[in-house]
Amino acid sequence: MKKQFYVLFLLIATALGVTACGSKGAVKKKTEETKKTVENVDLSWYINFSWFNSGWGNNMVSKEITKKTGCNINFVVPTGDPNEKLDSMISSESLPDLITLGWWEPEISQMISEGDVYALDELADQYDPYFYDVANDQVVRWYTSEDQHLYQYPNSAWSPSDYEQYDNLPSNQTFMVRKDIYEAIGSPDMTTPEGFVAAVEKAAEMFPTVNGKDLIPVGSTEFGDIGCDSFDNYLMNFLAIPYMDENGRALDRNLSPDLIAWLKAFRKLGNKGLLKDEIFIDTRTQMSEKIANGQYFCMIYQYTDMADQQKELYSKHPESIYIAVDGPKNLKGDDYTLPGTGINGWTVTLVSKNCEHPEAAIKLISYLISEEGQKMTWLGVEGKTWDYDKDGVPRFHKDVLELLNSDRAKFDELYGADSCYWMFQNDVLAKQWLGDDENDPTTQLKQWTYPYVVYNGQYTITFDQDSEEGQIKAKADALWGETLPKLLFAKSDKEFDEIFADFKKARYAMGYDKVLDALTNKMNENIEKLGLD
Repeated sequence: MKKQFYVLFLLIATALGVTACGSKGAVKKKTEETKKTVENVDLSWYINFSWFNSGWGNNMVSKEITKKTGCNINFVVPTGDPNEKLDSMISSESLPDLITLGWWEPEISQMISEGDVYALDELADQYDPYFYDVANDQVVRWYTSEDQHLYQYPNSAWSPSDYEQYDNLPSNQTFMVRKDIYEAIGSPDMTTPEGFVAAVEKAAEMFPTVNGKDLIPVGSTEFGDIGCDSFDNYLMNFLAIPYMDENGRALDRNLSPDLIAWLKAFRKLGNKGLLKDEIFIDTRTQMSEKIANGQYFCMIYQYTDMADQQKELYSKHPESIYIAVDGPKNLKGDDYTLPGTGINGWTVTLVSKNCEHPEAAIKLISYLISEEGQKMTWLGVEGKTWDYDKDGVPRFHKDVLELLNSDRAKFDELYGADSCYWMFQNDVLAKQWLGDDENDPTTQLKQWTYPYVVYNGQYTITFDQDSEEGQIKAKADALWGETLPKLLFAKSDKEFDEIFADFKKARYAMGYDKVLDALTNKMNENIEKLGLD
């Protein structure tokens, strides 16, 4: 009996031992799997900009990111109207794994409210707590929804404290002229409506053609359903038109006398045939081609949107590049109030519930917003595209920098650095590594903006498209989009005034006062939230 009991004891002990060892082994294996980077995962990534044309898997940076994260990216880009494409994917429940779009787009709230996207904090809790180590706390708080979840993460987000730390923050918005033409007409003062009109007329008279193509005296951003940034939003900032009055109430900036005076100046140019038809119909791709040809004399434009073309011009004809000069000012001659990037950033990225590998998506995001990921997307691969100098500052290799400044397309094809993949770019972090390169032909455009940059992130407001205010604002914005070309094509100031009066009447008949009330509340909430006076 003792022998049988001993054998039974050994069997039980052995069984328990095997079970315990198996449990420990399973825990160890699970822990290793959790730490291990996801491998061999394909992620589709929708970019809501038809001009985006960067590929994946051929250049050095994308290959290295795939090696580091195990994620291979298949970009999806609209061929027509971006929002039509996005709306179609939402309605057909066919959203790609990741979605990047402007932070202001109404589809964001729709995707969140309809449960189409993951909460990033929940993905981080489940798969990748490292996300919290690399995410910006202020940005996370700003973008956290009322349900206390984070569904979107921005790029290029700047907080008010960043503006206190740096005195060399740029604005994208620049008034630029073609250098050789501007100098040939005597470098005139273009800060007043009269001086501006005279300068444009003289440029058109002296240079009817450039490089065998017709001169376009005034260039602009694309005209769309709700207007044209060059002739409304950007121009308002050059004219230092305030967002709020002294009593803390939101202003209707479209009604500013300064804006009206300048639109009448552009109307005069239009009446003389100096606002060419193509500026009203060209896409950004077409404009980029014309910038590369140096066809525009002047334009209020985002310098980063023409940086590649500027470098192309510089490599061929250095004197034909665009330079920033003082442009439109308000009737009092006040300094510009050019916006730097706010805490909203530029675009936001979300993870679709269609994503079969959300663990891979959140780990990819964590990597891209980390310092290591930022160095990869900005600088490339250490030892191959850059190295630290004697002062410990990362510097591009000379040949890499020369290619960047001469042939951006080839640079992207070979290297894919310098924020070719900008979806999570962090300009604040990059400030530590990327100073102003005086040999870069875009540096003057950027530096010109430094004295005029202000923080106005508290004023950037979006409405839920299903709300009453959101619906009114959408109608009012569409009305402005219809009205602006009519104003610019008006045959006389009297006709201009009649068109503008009809616009104002129709705008407020829609209930635009309710929009201003809502803007007042939201702006004051933001001011308090950001700790601004």
